[in-house]
Order: sequence, then C-alpha cells, then structure tokens
Amino acid sequence: MPTPMDAFDEVRPAADCLDLLTAPVAAAIRDWRGTVPVEQLLFVDTDPAIADTALLVGRHGSWLLEQSANCVVVAGKRGGAVTLAACVVLSHTRADVNGAVRRQLGARKVSFAPMDTAVGESGMEYGGITPIGLPADWPLLLDSAVADIPYVLIGSGSRRGKLIVPGKALAELPGAVVLDGLGTVPGQ
Repeated sequence: MPTPMDAFDEVRPAADCLDLLTAPVAAAIRDWRGTVPVEQLLFVDTDPAIADTALLVGRHGSWLLEQSANCVVVAGKRGGAVTLAACVVLSHTRADVNGAVRRQLGARKVSFAPMDTAVGESGMEYGGITPIGLPADWPLLLDSAVADIPYVLIGSGSRRGKLIVPGKALAELPGAVVLDGLGTVPGQ
C-alpha cells in the first residue's frame, strides 16, 4: 500500500522548512518533544488553490483520502463558558460533534467555531489548521484511527503545504486525548 510520501515529488523534513510554516507550527516543530523523532515530521509544498482535501486527493490520488486527516476547531458551551478544542479525524469521516465531542468536553452544546475565531485563536490559516502548534490549553481530540495510522497527511498551518506525520506523533501532542468513534462515516 502506498504512503502519503509516494504522492509527492519532493518530501522534506519539516524542520528544514520552518520558513514555509506559520509561526505556531514552526515553533512547535523547533521545540519538538516526544518519542517520535522530529526528522519523521515531513513537509510537502502544495498549491494553496488545492488545499481542500477533495481537490488535493483529486490531483495527487484518491487513495490519499484514507491516509489524510482534517483538523476542525469547535466551540463547546456550558453556561457562559466557551471552550475551544480541536478534533482530528480521517478525511473520509466527520467528527461526531454532537456525541463524542460534546461528552468529552462536558459541554451542553458544541458547534464548529466561527472561522475568524478559529483563525485568530490558532494563528493559522483557514483550510490549513493543524493539530501541531495549537494553543496548549486547547483540548485536542484525536480519533483512534488517526493515532493508529503509520503516516497521515494533515494541514501545515497554512493553505500552502501539508505535513506528513506518524499518527503516534499526534497522539503525543500536548492536550491530546485519543477517542474511539470520534470520526464517523457519513450516512452510517
């Protein structure tokens, strides 16, 4: 089975491409800790016009859909308190916002965060938000299928470029909680 690295002509260590990353992502890679060596975090330069998953896999291979993950920012509300969190699920699934996410956050209501909030609070571009470099106080909910994948294609913090990282590396990020069933297949 091909890996995400097979879809691109040039794959470089992300640590060698810090100037192409947003400030919070570059800082997280520069200060990388964990059992996965930083050299295993890779960067591919991609066209910002095809940053959306459907367009990217359409250009580079439909098989990438099962090896790609999306990171969405949600806002959980309980009383007057709002908690921002990130959910990472495989791209062919959707985050179970009203079930698994609501329960994990202990929220009464959960919705996708407004774009300006997600962008402003993360320091990343919409359509490129990645779990690497998110604010340390945000819960990071990671579907177990993402944690188990050898390498997963994710955003790089901007619409230009993607990161390819071991799922295990994402499970070790600060605030990460691995959940079974966070990602659900639409229509099932």
